[in-house]
Amino acid sequence: MSQGQTVVVTGASAGVGRAVVREFARRGARIGLLARGQAGLDAAVREAEEAGGRALALPTDVADPAQVEAAADAVEAEFGPIDVWVNCAFAGVFAPFTEVRPEEYKRVTEVTYLGFVNGTRAALSRMMPRDAGTIVQAGSALGERSIPLQSAYCGAKHAILGFTSSVRTELMHEKSNVRITVVQLPAVNTPQFSWVLSRLPRRPQPVAPIYQPEVAARGIVHAADHPGRRQYCVGGSTLATVLANRFIPGLLDRYLARTGYDSQQTDEESRPPSPDNLWKPVDSADGRDHGAHGSFDDASHARSVQLWATEHARPLAAAAAAGALAATGLAWRTRNTRSF
Repeated sequence: MSQGQTVVVTGASAGVGRAVVREFARRGARIGLLARGQAGLDAAVREAEEAGGRALALPTDVADPAQVEAAADAVEAEFGPIDVWVNCAFAGVFAPFTEVRPEEYKRVTEVTYLGFVNGTRAALSRMMPRDAGTIVQAGSALGERSIPLQSAYCGAKHAILGFTSSVRTELMHEKSNVRITVVQLPAVNTPQFSWVLSRLPRRPQPVAPIYQPEVAARGIVHAADHPGRRQYCVGGSTLATVLANRFIPGLLDRYLARTGYDSQQTDEESRPPSPDNLWKPVDSADGRDHGAHGSFDDASHARSVQLWATEHARPLAAAAAAGALAATGLAWRTRNTRSF
């Protein structure tokens, strides 16, 4: 459990990372907050402390390994050894691959993939000597099943899976007690759709069904508490996507080629170019905290039956076993009664 733990969250100023900070704070954790945007970091610190935790804001570009190492040092100097490290930070571009500039593709990869690599390295260098700690990678259904218009993001999320699997086997070889797991997330209502660099003719949107960031945060915290599984899925749509891609990938290719463009755009035409967060945090330009939620509250789910089942897997399994045992006993009694 996270009470009294020291936790690091990257991408902590907004979206899923911001919701993860609140979830850990409610349980009394000490949290290092890594992100670029100062306004979002300051607001996240206030929320964490109001929720019962302690927080330290550390302006950090996760694409820079030196900055990540310095932030990790600062967290341990302030709060003590890091128990849990959650990698959430990411960037993206909404556009066909041929319209994404090389420097933009590189930047998305450096933040979304190498940011996780840098965070994992910083965590492991501190956890492995103590033989204790947990790393949680905030993955995506798009790390299993790519879609059009997000090739840089999808490629980075696929890379995270491969990288994490390799690290996991190395830890197993060393018989280490450090754990690393991935949480595959569904479409989430975060501010990214308002500030992502987009070259689409219409305003970008998440592909339904959409979940609130608090749902994703609960899944991540649950994984941090139970890191023995290689991977978790949050949301029935994520699980369905993973399974469908394993059994009918060609059919999904054709389906997404037909529907993937429209499903990622609203009916609203794109506005004139506005600040995006690829190179600089948006709150540096407008001085405003953008919070955890995006602009799709009315279309987003605040709960997930699939996540609830995951969180209650043991009691559900026990109830199922008891039910099966009772049914077997009833069948036995019925058969024996009829034999007389």
